[in-house]
Amino acid sequence: MDRSLRIALCWVSAVLFLFASSMNATAGGAIAIGPCAAYGYAYDFSDLAQARATALKRCAEGACRVAVTMRRACAAFAVDGRDACGAYGYAVAARLGQAQNKALEECYTHGGRECVIRAWACDAKG
Repeated sequence: MDRSLRIALCWVSAVLFLFASSMNATAGGAIAIGPCAAYGYAYDFSDLAQARATALKRCAEGACRVAVTMRRACAAFAVDGRDACGAYGYAVAARLGQAQNKALEECYTHGGRECVIRAWACDAKG
């Protein structure tokens, strides 16, 4: 193979790699929460604004708000299994297990007695 062709292929490969990396860097997700364990989630969206809007749209209650957003991470939402309208918690972390543990801790900290994971999501590389 000609040396100049190899150099050109290297440049094309590098440009494609950078393009693909930038596409993943803008990916995002969100979890919206509402009264009495209502939730909506979105992940692997092209930007956070789209993820936020989709999570709110998917939330069953009109009084929902975006609780967390994430990029290359995971998020979890926990509620008290005895009283869905009571204590809750949410968290974002690099790994799903970490996010779930933190969300459960938050739920218990706010008075939950039997906290359970209600929803979770990980975006492209979380």
